[in-house]
Amino acid sequence: MPNPAEPLATVIRSGFTESVHLGHLALTDGGGLGDPDVVLLPRSSLKPVQAAAMLRAGLDLDGELLALAAASHSGLPFHRAGAERILAGAGLTADDLDNTPDLPLDGPGPRDRLSQNCSGKHAAMIATCVAAGWDIAGYRDPAHPLQKAIRTHVETLTGDDVAHVAVDGCGAPLFSCTVAGLARAFAALATAAPDTPEGRVAAAVRAHPEWLGGPGRAVTRFLQAVPGLVAKDGAEGVFAGALPDGRAFAVTVLDGSARPVPAVVARVLAGWGHPVEEIGHTPVLGHGVEVGAVQAV
Repeated sequence: MPNPAEPLATVIRSGFTESVHLGHLALTDGGGLGDPDVVLLPRSSLKPVQAAAMLRAGLDLDGELLALAAASHSGLPFHRAGAERILAGAGLTADDLDNTPDLPLDGPGPRDRLSQNCSGKHAAMIATCVAAGWDIAGYRDPAHPLQKAIRTHVETLTGDDVAHVAVDGCGAPLFSCTVAGLARAFAALATAAPDTPEGRVAAAVRAHPEWLGGPGRAVTRFLQAVPGLVAKDGAEGVFAGALPDGRAFAVTVLDGSARPVPAVVARVLAGWGHPVEEIGHTPVLGHGVEVGAVQAV
């Protein structure tokens, strides 16, 4: 039987513990909370691994466009234009995308496939198909050669067998792994040689954090504040990251809330010598005034 989830963070209001977020935290240098071997759906935290798999299959991107391929972007004009650049490089247009149309995560904009936060990943997916000589039709099917290649690489970097295949919010296949496996995958990215696909993804994420997320987003701020960090957030309270020395972590919040994630990530990074508590500070308000905060355990 898996170990039960443990408290990751408490919500303090006027000195009173109002609620507690349970979850699992894996650390590659030992310790953690809950059960590091519990299986999760890593959601968008998996995107840097998917991007590395696409490079191995023939995708030719670097710099901000490679960061965008691994992004849950905010849907700002430069994100939309970047996705169009990925498509144009493969002789494609937004009409070839098959992700779910959506509004931008931040700011105004149209509800369409380019605004949706995974458009960079989907643009890279069909660009990979063109580079590899695969049909772009059905590229979201888990049986498509593209998704088979991604699944194999997920298993390689995580060290886990994929136990579950789900449909992510954007429509792409989502491959399960363990919390510890997700941390191992990020350690592999962060320590990879520069000329490898994993090293190229790590370099792109480190150099272009606003393309991976967006201005003011917690994941972008952590990347900007911690030298050499490779990190990615995901829906349902998932986050993973790693330092260049191979220390890595992954966290999943049992109730799926994103609220405690910044505080937990900041506590992990502070423990590794990077004081970023300000980024992790999540206030609790009463009548518009801060009366408490979310506190990592």
